[in-house]
Amino acid sequence: MRKMRRMNRLFGGFALALFVAVAAAACGGGNNESAGTSTTSTTSTGTTAVAVDSKVAAEVPSKIKSKGTLTVAADATYAPNEFIGSDGKTVVGMDADLAKALAAVMGLKANVLNASFDTIIPGLASGKYDLGMSSFTDTKEREKTVDFVTYFSAGTSFYVKIDGPTINSLADLCGHSVGVERGTTQASDAQAQDTKCKTAGKSGVKVNVFPDQSAANLAVSSGRAEVGMADSPVAAYIVEKSNGQFKLTGKPYNTAPYGIAIPKGNGMTKPVLDGVKALIANGTYKAILTKWGIASGAIDNPQINGATS
Repeated sequence: MRKMRRMNRLFGGFALALFVAVAAAACGGGNNESAGTSTTSTTSTGTTAVAVDSKVAAEVPSKIKSKGTLTVAADATYAPNEFIGSDGKTVVGMDADLAKALAAVMGLKANVLNASFDTIIPGLASGKYDLGMSSFTDTKEREKTVDFVTYFSAGTSFYVKIDGPTINSLADLCGHSVGVERGTTQASDAQAQDTKCKTAGKSGVKVNVFPDQSAANLAVSSGRAEVGMADSPVAAYIVEKSNGQFKLTGKPYNTAPYGIAIPKGNGMTKPVLDGVKALIANGTYKAILTKWGIASGAIDNPQINGATS
């Protein structure tokens, strides 16, 4: 699955203003055996102060520990998960906050970089990035190239203009035009449904693929596409901030885990897994999801390569 910037974008005559809650979320600081032993030093992530976990920090490979910084890639067009902040350059959102908290648990800092979604996995494979945190659905196909640690649960939702068509399932896309982001599971699903529609003797799906989610939203608002598709928390946020111009239609489908993408063989899979567990145990994880209004997607059992399909 996958992927609005915190700037006003004109969407077919109306401004889609992305309001971001900036109130700090409280975080529990208790120790937990599964999280290891926390040191007394803390690091601010912009959301909470997160203690270094000595157990997790000891698992970080020396090559990465010596850098002192995790380079994390995110396609910052997918509010509230990852988008550009009010300064016009900083990546903010759920994934950015989690990246900073995860790095802090490891005794590191996180440098979250904006990157096109379809370049992140190749960048991980080439060693350009240490982690990818960009609303990636953990899939069997992606696991061939990178490893994942699961940390969230989301499905795909459909959204349309307020007077748009009713879409209850992928099968209802036959004869309609769709706006999707390049490289996402939504793009793959829409293209596969086009084939299914035509095979059944029905009108196909006109699939409009865009470089980012903002462009897909613009296509729907301007009438170039009738239906938009995005991960369920993102689609809900798009609708919430559309000033009544968009609505959700149908129910989310194919609920699946998001995964933190990790280059194979770089030694970070176990510290990332244990780092996520530590953030769940000390309350930071839930505080970050609550801050962004997406706590319904919380999980309590992160896994390595937990793809369901």
